[in-house]
Amino acid sequence: MLSIVIPLFNEEENIPKLYERIVGASPTWNSAFEAILVDDGSTDRTLSLLRKLYQKDSRFKYISFSRNFGHQTAVSAGLRYTTGDVIAVMDADLQDPPEELYRFLDKWRQGYQVVYGVRTKRKENIFKRSAYYIFYRILAWCSSIKIPLDSGDFCIMDRTIVDWLNVMPERNRFVRGLRSWIGYRQIGIPYERHKRFAGEVKYTFQKLLRLALDGMIDFSYRPLQVSGIFGLFICFFSLVSIVFFFLHRILGFRVFGYSPQDVPGFTSLILATLFLGGAQLTTLGLFGEYLGRIFDEVKQRPLYIVKEQDGFETKKEAYNTATLLPGDIRI
Repeated sequence: MLSIVIPLFNEEENIPKLYERIVGASPTWNSAFEAILVDDGSTDRTLSLLRKLYQKDSRFKYISFSRNFGHQTAVSAGLRYTTGDVIAVMDADLQDPPEELYRFLDKWRQGYQVVYGVRTKRKENIFKRSAYYIFYRILAWCSSIKIPLDSGDFCIMDRTIVDWLNVMPERNRFVRGLRSWIGYRQIGIPYERHKRFAGEVKYTFQKLLRLALDGMIDFSYRPLQVSGIFGLFICFFSLVSIVFFFLHRILGFRVFGYSPQDVPGFTSLILATLFLGGAQLTTLGLFGEYLGRIFDEVKQRPLYIVKEQDGFETKKEAYNTATLLPGDIRI
């Protein structure tokens, strides 16, 4: 059976069309399916529409959070509730077309454990397209693992992959990075990412920046390494300057015909001080991000809290990955 995980936040305008297109595309999958709809603390009519949808079609199950916990947490929660042998993840705004899932399933049946979508075209403004382009290349440079370029959460995964994802204890979750970290056979399929069907974009610039930081910091020490290398370079430059001034004072040494007295120093000193101060604050900010994540982990709060659910045999109101044992993994 195919399980489809769909996170939602204030998506009342998209739910009817989402249902229509999933049901319309399902005959091409050659598989029974269930849809796990995760309401991420919506403030509109999303939850009431999910209740009605489940009454209409029991394949469309839902869970609702006590508040907004974030898109990546909603995806993680949906994965925890799945029962299928293969699991798909897609957004509710129909930018990820359900009609493409049959291509993903064909690759899964060929033996691939992860089949992810690669965005060849994005029908978004040039600023957002440029931001995504830069982010994925910086992430590829920073990351200690290979995270495919221009791939998002739209994918299908074998049950083995999802079981491993479910026992990973991270609070600041970057699902596509965790998916790559697990390994196994993975392949990308190019597709055209559509415009949002209706409603407003939920990923604000601030949320996109947070997602970028999660991706870069959770999967690499390189930002810290770069700041360390920069510090060593400044130290080396300072030592060279000290030697130069010393030689000039003792021997009258000049570099390219110049001596320290030939260059006015006040402006240069102020600019250098401001630059180094900014570099130090940036480095402290990086340390703060890493320490903040450690703080999140040691608190061991639940990853999310469910206030309502329907369509599931067992009731799960909260989920804390730290309480899971390896025996909980089904392989």
